[in-house]
Amino acid sequence: KWNKPDSQIRCDLHLTNHTNDVHQPASFLAAQLGDQVTIECFVKRNSLHMVWYKLTTGRNIHHVAKADMFYKLVRYHDNFKDGRFNLTLKEGTSHLNVYSTKPEDAGIYYCGVLRLNYIEFGQGTLLVLNGADLNSTVTQQPVSESVHPGDSVTLNCTINTGTCEGEHSVYWFRHDSGESPPGIISTNGDRSGQCMKSPESGSPTQSCVYNLPKRNLSLSDTGTYYCAVASCGEILFGNGTKLNNLQIYFPFDLSPTVLVLILSNIFLSLVTFLFLCMLCNTRRGDHRGIFNCLCDL
Repeated sequence: KWNKPDSQIRCDLHLTNHTNDVHQPASFLAAQLGDQVTIECFVKRNSLHMVWYKLTTGRNIHHVAKADMFYKLVRYHDNFKDGRFNLTLKEGTSHLNVYSTKPEDAGIYYCGVLRLNYIEFGQGTLLVLNGADLNSTVTQQPVSESVHPGDSVTLNCTINTGTCEGEHSVYWFRHDSGESPPGIISTNGDRSGQCMKSPESGSPTQSCVYNLPKRNLSLSDTGTYYCAVASCGEILFGNGTKLNNLQIYFPFDLSPTVLVLILSNIFLSLVTFLFLCMLCNTRRGDHRGIFNCLCDL
């Protein structure tokens, strides 16, 4: 089983998706260059073999490591043999440790388990490293947007690059106000944005704009949306755009109890009115003023 060719594994990688059996609790991790980071991975069903893959700028896929869970043996691949990468293996877990992080370590790491003829993957963990000396900035507009259910909005992410040119990969993810970790909601290749050179003569600056349209918004869309741009081996974060989803409120607070009481009173008033009208009709011959008044209504 250890001799399974990497080409077959890469084929399986394109044919499978993440499932609930493989759980990566952190959708993204941010660290400083030189720090140690641990990318956690938990597995519900035991497996004899586990794998790690990395997705980098330009959508390149790299095989990080493969582990034999029974013998606790790990084989590292290609550029991951320098001793900075280490798998911590226990029953139901396969955590990837990265020591003395470098700029090229940024990317999305996927944990997977080898089944009979396919691979089950986790949802991926985006590793972002701060502290690189880059002449690039990422900004997002608008900073905040108030919308109503059913509205549509377009979020944009602009990257201004200096001397660094080349392909860009853009990742969008949302962080809500709850305790759940941010989740990646969209990935765009380099062809999804519009890029142009600076009008200043001789300036190497290039500006690229990437859009994320959101239509028919609901309460579940509330949160802060971040874009991360992968360029020249680095991943840069935007400042975020916060969507405030507004509901239609009554001018005064109506709790369920108060609302039931109001509706009950309206119903009883209507029944009483109809009863009096019926009584009025049966006693139309009686010239009492109150019944004549009600019948006139």
